[in-house]
Amino acid sequence: MPGTFESSPWDLIAQRPGPSRWIKVVTNTYLMPDDSEAEWDIMVVPDAVAVVAVTDADQVVLARQFRPGPARMLDELPGGEVNEGETPLDAARRELSEETGYTGDVTVLGHTWQGANIARRKWAAIATNCGKTGQPELDPSEFCETITVPLHQFHRRVQSGQLTDGWAGYVGLEHLGLLSSPRL
Repeated sequence: MPGTFESSPWDLIAQRPGPSRWIKVVTNTYLMPDDSEAEWDIMVVPDAVAVVAVTDADQVVLARQFRPGPARMLDELPGGEVNEGETPLDAARRELSEETGYTGDVTVLGHTWQGANIARRKWAAIATNCGKTGQPELDPSEFCETITVPLHQFHRRVQSGQLTDGWAGYVGLEHLGLLSSPRL
């Protein structure tokens, strides 16, 4: 009977590659707790990092760029993939500098799983004492505009849902002590 089994990991019994140009997709076949089989398409992509970068003037550094999924311009936290052999901290420093030309004191705050069918951890980092130290060094397929917004405006953008990696924005704001509540 469905739903009467204890929650436990499923046994992976098969995997086949799926078609994708930019993202590796595999189809996993699992043996379910009731001995039936179920297939899940899983995106297999490297870990990624998102950086809440704050200047001494309480400005948050963002990268404005077109995103094909939602088909619109979005303001994003600087970030990207963690390269093979690279730590999330190194990736956060590199991505902040490459996408915006800013550097600062970077700390990794933690990670979350990006989704139920994605084999990726998304790391959140905070960068304080940020300053512009160079020009962005974008990949050939990146077209970003560096913008800054006041910290209080950033908070409203995170709440609006119009910022990618909003969860990392909340983690950064919490780390800065801006979300503390005596009721929690």
